[in-house]
Amino acid sequence: MKNKRLITLLSIVAITAAVLWAQRRPGLPPSVDRRGVPNWELDNEMPRDVFTFVRIRYSSSYGRRGGGWRTDYPDADLNFSYRLQELTSLKVHPEGIILELTDPKLFDYPFIYIVEPGALQFSNEEVVALRKYLLNGGFLMVDDFWGGYEYENFAREMKRVFPNRAPKELPLEHPIFHCVFDLKEKPQLPSIGQAMNGQDFEWRPGADDGSEVHYQGFFDDKDRMMAIICHNTDLGDGWEREGENQYYFKTYSEPKAYPMGINIVFYALTH
Repeated sequence: MKNKRLITLLSIVAITAAVLWAQRRPGLPPSVDRRGVPNWELDNEMPRDVFTFVRIRYSSSYGRRGGGWRTDYPDADLNFSYRLQELTSLKVHPEGIILELTDPKLFDYPFIYIVEPGALQFSNEEVVALRKYLLNGGFLMVDDFWGGYEYENFAREMKRVFPNRAPKELPLEHPIFHCVFDLKEKPQLPSIGQAMNGQDFEWRPGADDGSEVHYQGFFDDKDRMMAIICHNTDLGDGWEREGENQYYFKTYSEPKAYPMGINIVFYALTH
């Protein structure tokens, strides 16, 4: 009798766990340690009327399960979502999600984020999916890659997405640098390790030209910016590492990483 009760109890636990797993948000690991980042409640009456930070999982020379796309996760996503909620009137989901470009749910979200694309490799299906997403109103932010070698790889992959379009350098006068925070320069952030060594930029193989920051945009036929390319800078590290070092926070996270990130999101949602 005791064995039957135990089996019944275990079955109920298993079924409950399966239901909870099925109901979890798509792309989100079953439990993410918030690492001290404050949580907040969403409006139950309008649960979808929120901004959600979407990180893209992609293939690279590291493979799909590791490498570049995971960089700064989950701290960058959690911290940026929190600061976006705290510093603006935008309603933000406290947890971001991870999606692949071929996921049909991609079109439910107006903003996606790709990090460290220096070794990125799109499949043919991903090329088609990204092109469709961007041409139908989606916005892509690309961050944290340095120098000519990594840029050339990314440019080659984007050429497959848009064979007849080239990115344009954004001047400091562009509204994306001023729409919420009025930035006086194009923000350049090194990783926290480089900053602690007194460097303002990142050195990587082939990155001898990594000292000059670039912000470039891809535009559609109506001159809407579909993507912003943040090259020779690492905004994500400014989000991820904000609590690790007071100097890094005051020098890079607070005046550069968060203002630029918030400007990008607001520009993407209003243009």
